[in-house]
Amino acid sequence: MLNGKTIVLGITGGIAAYKAATLCSKLSQAGANVHVIMTKSATQFISELTLQTLSRNLVYTDTFDERDPEVVSHIHIADSADLVLIAPATANVLAKMAYGLADDMLSTTVLATMAPIMVAPAMNVHMYAHPAVQHNMELLRQRGVLFIEPGEGPLACGYTGKGRLEEPEQIVEQVQAFFNQSTTKKVGAALLETLAPVHDSAAELPLAGRTVLVTAGGTLERIDPVRYITNDSSGKMGFAVAEAARNMGAHVVVVAGQTQVDPPVGVELVRVESTQQMLEAVMARYEAVDVVVKAAAVADYRPVTQAAQKLKKTGERLVIEFERNPDILETLGRNKTHQLLIGFAAETEKLEEHARGKLQRKNCDLIVGNDVSRADAGFGSDNNEVHIYNKHGLLERIPLMSKGGVATRILQLAVAQMQAKAAQQKPVEQSARHDEVHAVE
Repeated sequence: MLNGKTIVLGITGGIAAYKAATLCSKLSQAGANVHVIMTKSATQFISELTLQTLSRNLVYTDTFDERDPEVVSHIHIADSADLVLIAPATANVLAKMAYGLADDMLSTTVLATMAPIMVAPAMNVHMYAHPAVQHNMELLRQRGVLFIEPGEGPLACGYTGKGRLEEPEQIVEQVQAFFNQSTTKKVGAALLETLAPVHDSAAELPLAGRTVLVTAGGTLERIDPVRYITNDSSGKMGFAVAEAARNMGAHVVVVAGQTQVDPPVGVELVRVESTQQMLEAVMARYEAVDVVVKAAAVADYRPVTQAAQKLKKTGERLVIEFERNPDILETLGRNKTHQLLIGFAAETEKLEEHARGKLQRKNCDLIVGNDVSRADAGFGSDNNEVHIYNKHGLLERIPLMSKGGVATRILQLAVAQMQAKAAQQKPVEQSARHDEVHAVE
């Protein structure tokens, strides 16, 4: 999978730099052409000779160490990269990347490259949790940088917590998964992790002229005027899909329940509260849309009766009877004509079994399964890791990345599916026209 791929491996000055030797070796064994750039601090933990031997390429540490008079080294390396991978990435290099500093070979190359950038942070648990570090990481995510989350456990400093560099084997797996998604040599990180760029021609936008309806957030069902049941959905995933669809040229309608973040600009926003209200809002617009992405987490049940006034405490127990809400996705699948229907399966166990069963029962074209029991993905998180299924089985596994990146990839697959469907219909239409001609003759 990595044959012919050029990977620039940036190594920064943390104790986890020793793992970079194993990482470099495994990338090379997988067929990648690895070019190592080390910061000065990294050379205090591991030698240039070690990485040069493992990569079989020159190792760069100094911006001014120009070894080929025909090229400027940091520009040449930046241009040749299919992926820039920084592992381990210290808090210092994250800050440099966030604010565009370029004071050494690695940061200069990162600033010059148009290749995707993947970062594996490693640092003390308190450093990782510091608001400045988290702010810098969020800035980088918004610009398209892919993150490999650090692990939890004992750290070299003596603390225990989140901050350990992910194991080299897992990093290689994520690199392979990234290239498995990509069909071109240099897919910009912005394509996967940020909004699609604005094009001069509407024809270049894959969803131009299409209407996309997205449901987002959680619905709530009232018990009385001040109490209700709901779920942990923040609306981040649904809004990310809406934003990505907008930037791919679509007219976007968002039907949103309770959310914890602001909706994207440039979309038609319809606010609802209950599951019934969401169903009515969606069905009123269903015939006019081309794609539906049902990312909302709706309440499956509602109180049989809603008290007109605040319930008073009257005893040790309160028993509330619930009844089933209408199933929005099932209703959409049953009434589907020309629409491409994409559902979400938020699961805590047996992800594939439950997701594929839901796809079949509810007549979806694609189903996006995600494990919401994970702390680093799903409800409330800025990131997600999903498995996308169609009627044939697993279509694609998207590794942990920002929800904007996941949203863009979901819509790319939706566009591909619509194009394939249109291509299948053309021969049928041509055959029908041919029969009409013969009938006239």
